[in-house]
Amino acid sequence: MENLDVMVLRTLRDWRASGKRALLATVVRTWGSSPRPVGSIMALCEDGAVVGSVSGGCIEDDLIYQHTQAYATAPSADESKKAIPSGPPTFVKYGVTADEAHRFGLPCGGTLELLLEYDPDAAALAQLVTALEAGHLMQRSVQLKDGDVVLSQALAPAELSVSATQLVNTFGPEYRMLLIGAGQLTEYLATMALFSGFAVTVCDPREEYRSAWQVAGAKVISDMPDDVVIAFKPDRRSCVIALTHDPKLDDLALMEALATDAFYVGAIGSRRNNETRHLRMAEHFSLSEASLARLRGPIGIYIGSKTPPEIAVSVMAEVLAVKNGVVLPRDMEVAQAKNERAVPENEAANLVCAPRR
Repeated sequence: MENLDVMVLRTLRDWRASGKRALLATVVRTWGSSPRPVGSIMALCEDGAVVGSVSGGCIEDDLIYQHTQAYATAPSADESKKAIPSGPPTFVKYGVTADEAHRFGLPCGGTLELLLEYDPDAAALAQLVTALEAGHLMQRSVQLKDGDVVLSQALAPAELSVSATQLVNTFGPEYRMLLIGAGQLTEYLATMALFSGFAVTVCDPREEYRSAWQVAGAKVISDMPDDVVIAFKPDRRSCVIALTHDPKLDDLALMEALATDAFYVGAIGSRRNNETRHLRMAEHFSLSEASLARLRGPIGIYIGSKTPPEIAVSVMAEVLAVKNGVVLPRDMEVAQAKNERAVPENEAANLVCAPRR
């Protein structure tokens, strides 16, 4: 599944380009608990089709009813009411009272405010989508008096802001995940990353692994991992995870990834494997302690996982936490949790994934 914002904007562009009336709803303020964060968007077409989300579904249902279905079976003298309204953007609040919060399925005390833009300009939407597909971070400024839109390339991600005259929202390109190794664990992790909105690339020069790959939607590359990382150009919306257990494939890729702005760089392995990897990369590649401090491992959060799908859940949870700026407690780290529980380490002489010599 592609990035949700890009999908919403692309669908809205297509509706407007085909001449259909539509609106864009943006969550601009929340009070108390709310089901979707500020900046969330959804699009509504004149035929009732919806893409994106501003709540758990009840508010979407109300918007559909108000702007499309309310007049579908009851003809009105005012034919303009049968379509999505025109004019400048308008604000609407949901959940102001306890009864409304209950009606719209909002958490107790939750209130949110939406900005509704009617019939956004198709050309501006096309320009925005093209820029996002090219990997640019874009700022979209909406003038509240008339709905005019100004697009500009942003230098850094920013929270949505709204004033008396304009709304400014920043849209970024898709989050990307580069996985080194095409084994079974990678298939589970790639699947979870795809439905979490990541664009997934899998690198494995080993034909026997690539030939068995079964996850549609992930790009599979056969080049050497370090070359792939360089070509991938990880940025602040990228993560790189090594999953082969083979230092010949993992180490150089990790070294290149640590020199980038990737928000997450990690490698699979036990506590002993992780310690050995740090020593090996410091000795052979002269990586500093500061650089190696960015290398996550053993990756994931501690949930007692043992099977490939459980390990993938653990890793994906940690990736999402880092992406969302959540600092996890130390006792959720795999190494810390196992040490606290006195979980025995692998015997050095019996390492299943010991480096090949």
